[in-house]
Amino acid sequence: MRPGELNGAAPAAPRTVLPGATIGVLGGGQLGRMMALAGSAMGYRFVALDPAPDAPCGQVTPQIQAAYNDRDAARELARRADVITYEFENVDAGVAALLTEESYVPQGSELLYTTQHRLREKAAIEAAGVPVAPYRKIGSLAELKQAAAELGLPCVLKTATGGYDGKGQAVIRSVSQLEEVYAQLVPQAPAQQTGGSEAAAAGSIPELVLEKFIAFQCEISVIAARSASGEVKSFPPAENIHVNNILHLSIVPARVQEDIQRRACELAEQLVTQMNAVGLLAVEMFVTAEGELFVNELAPRPHNSGHYTMDACATSQFEQQVRAICNLPLGDTTLLTPAVMVNVLGQHLEAAVQLLSTNQADSRLGVIPKLHIYGKTESTTGRKMGHINLLCKDTGDALSWVEEQTNLWRN
Repeated sequence: MRPGELNGAAPAAPRTVLPGATIGVLGGGQLGRMMALAGSAMGYRFVALDPAPDAPCGQVTPQIQAAYNDRDAARELARRADVITYEFENVDAGVAALLTEESYVPQGSELLYTTQHRLREKAAIEAAGVPVAPYRKIGSLAELKQAAAELGLPCVLKTATGGYDGKGQAVIRSVSQLEEVYAQLVPQAPAQQTGGSEAAAAGSIPELVLEKFIAFQCEISVIAARSASGEVKSFPPAENIHVNNILHLSIVPARVQEDIQRRACELAEQLVTQMNAVGLLAVEMFVTAEGELFVNELAPRPHNSGHYTMDACATSQFEQQVRAICNLPLGDTTLLTPAVMVNVLGQHLEAAVQLLSTNQADSRLGVIPKLHIYGKTESTTGRKMGHINLLCKDTGDALSWVEEQTNLWRN
């Protein structure tokens, strides 16, 4: 399916949607919840569509409980909303097309189509003149072996669709791992398969992409916003630290040179403009020891690494999303205070809540913790249940606060 088959055109002609109107959200998770809380303070009403009973967004706004591919439910969302946005990118293509036909969806669905598939995403990034790590399309074990020889090891094999928090990908460090990793990502295909990409095209195996491993000094991300009328602004870059492939910390200001921070913002703004995006675009990047920047992934929505903006910036990423899709002037993105965002996973939740009711390190270290809990009904290991924004004069103090709680964040 091509972009034009999803929405027939680029994002809809801009119109201004003023407070008092209803914003429909496709998805009822924590991102929708925080968007609704920010937008409600501005005077907007919300309605969410999500299959889960008592979804996080549904706790603070009306919810249509139905599957994402339920077209009758999508029509109900369109009927009740003046403008529609989404809080995650894996939106059913048929529902996206229906919504763009029956309601005002300023983001369109072309950007969704692009970012749902890593190969399309990388091609779009390159077309915008922004660097990505060298990569190859993989359709068979034979192609994997050839591509690994061309790109060199180590390299990273990923599924072209799906996958998050490290799922759907694996690092290959030696030739002996090629067959094992291939079978891991394509379990239904025999490891000895040597045919060409015709098998992938026929649907017998998923499309894969092999990326050259970038020896990065750190990872950063920039949240850029573009309004329906084309105004563009970006938030200060966050330095991101992952544990077990899940974001653990976001540090702002990022601990990289100011010229690298400026360049990162320029690249993010270049992408959000060239891709004709409306709303937020999260741009994840690798920073090398030489100061080079390579874009790793995009997310056309609010992003975990932008949660620090809720307490540390003049405008939060969630308010900015509302402003962008409603075609209001974009808010000031000035960083008001250094901050460190630390994720609270299922195994941390109870201790994190108790910690903030008794901890004495806050005043001693000059740190102000702001707890945000998402309202998910089931707390499981590795699941994002909330986050804490640590406001501080120096990010070193906030990192010391986290380090002191090693019993909480060690696992």
